[in-house]
Amino acid sequence: MDESVLRACVGSFSSEGGAGITVADVDPATGALTPRHSTDAVRDPSFLAVAEGGGMLYAVSQTEGGTVAAFRLVDDKPEPAGDPVPVSGDHPTHLALAGGHVLTANYSSGSFSTVPVTPDGTLAGPAALLQHEGGGPVPERQEGPHAHQVVPDPSGRWILGVDLGTDSVLVCALDADRGALRLNHEVPLRPGTGPRHLAFHPEGHRVYVACELEPVVTVCSWDAATGTLEPLAEAPMLTDETAGSDETPYASGIAVSPDGRFCWTAVRGPDVLATLALDGDGGVRALVSNVPCGGTWPRDLAIDPAGRHLYAANEHSGDVTWFEIDAETGSPRRTGSAAMPAASCVVFT
Repeated sequence: MDESVLRACVGSFSSEGGAGITVADVDPATGALTPRHSTDAVRDPSFLAVAEGGGMLYAVSQTEGGTVAAFRLVDDKPEPAGDPVPVSGDHPTHLALAGGHVLTANYSSGSFSTVPVTPDGTLAGPAALLQHEGGGPVPERQEGPHAHQVVPDPSGRWILGVDLGTDSVLVCALDADRGALRLNHEVPLRPGTGPRHLAFHPEGHRVYVACELEPVVTVCSWDAATGTLEPLAEAPMLTDETAGSDETPYASGIAVSPDGRFCWTAVRGPDVLATLALDGDGGVRALVSNVPCGGTWPRDLAIDPAGRHLYAANEHSGDVTWFEIDAETGSPRRTGSAAMPAASCVVFT
């Protein structure tokens, strides 16, 4: 695999007609995606993670009795590397790499799993499990814990887990020798907001949490020395015009620009991308715009490594749409799309 060429890996729901995992070339000038190869070796690979160096790709299988699988990227083709490993949880929605392990957030069972990565990049079981407990005030969505994302902090010392069902973020340490997460403390957010995904400011001192059940971004301070997360403020994602529409909003993905000037979120229902301008300290200065996502039901939002283009994985319309980012305002302008049925996430190698 030519490491000098930027590529995107797109996950999709094979049970909804998606190809599974698709590898596409990325035009650095225009942001355009050109699909090259795909595999349906695992069912419903809704989220992906790429190892440092780009030679290995990992995917959840968002199914009951979920698994995680490893793939080698050989000549742009994702080839299975060993058998999938059970995560001991149901419907994993997200994964990340940290401390020689793959971590998964298991939505239906409200747990976080840790699976060892062997020296050759393949996976070994069994998975270690951190089971969360609790609920929230929205009975149809928060009857119990619903782990939705797990991500290491920039220092590599801590693991943050986002739980939509309990309106909280878990700060954990990874015991690499035992291969298990240890809960350090749980940070409550405003009840009923339903935190889904978070993103770090490039300087590492702020965390932005996209809430699914209310269209707000919760801005938090982050101290990597002590593993302390503290909610500071909330910022709306929707303009008055968008908020007045008949569509119920469900926020999904969140991304922050490499220069720390902007934060973007995707909002399903009204099907828009929100642009938030950040101040010098990482606070939200203004809601700049809501622009159409280019399709329907944007399940994930990603920014390319150069910070020039945004990508929306539009699950229901079956496409990935790309946008050029205005350097002054941060507002995205749609410049193209590629058909990818049941698209669910975009990551870069």
